[in-house]
Amino acid sequence: MLDVKRIRLMARMAQYEKNDIRKDMKISTYYKKDYVSLNTLITILWMTAGYGILAALLAVCFMDELMENLTITKVTYLGVGVGGGYFVLLIVYIICANVFYRGRHNRAKQRVRKYYRDLSRLGKMEVKEKKKV
Repeated sequence: MLDVKRIRLMARMAQYEKNDIRKDMKISTYYKKDYVSLNTLITILWMTAGYGILAALLAVCFMDELMENLTITKVTYLGVGVGGGYFVLLIVYIICANVFYRGRHNRAKQRVRKYYRDLSRLGKMEVKEKKKV
């Protein structure tokens, strides 16, 4: 006799195994702090590279305006503005990346726990079925 609960459970598990299990297992093998720190660091490095490229591109594009009336004061203000903008953007990126990767780790960990719980439930159903027969 077919058990509808068992079939639904197996279908849900197969769907999860087909789509998300590799990614979630990879994420859940890290401790939360390690996963968040590593990915936040990677985000900071990419943001720094992007900011540097953007600053260089803007400097090249507006080279004529920058060089016309160049003084030490203007160079100082420009440096402070670029540095301040970088640090503000850096802090925003750190906070956002930290929140994002914490949530991602938590959701992956919950899905893996649910999968193992379903696997245990399926094993219990099989044991129960064998006892009946």
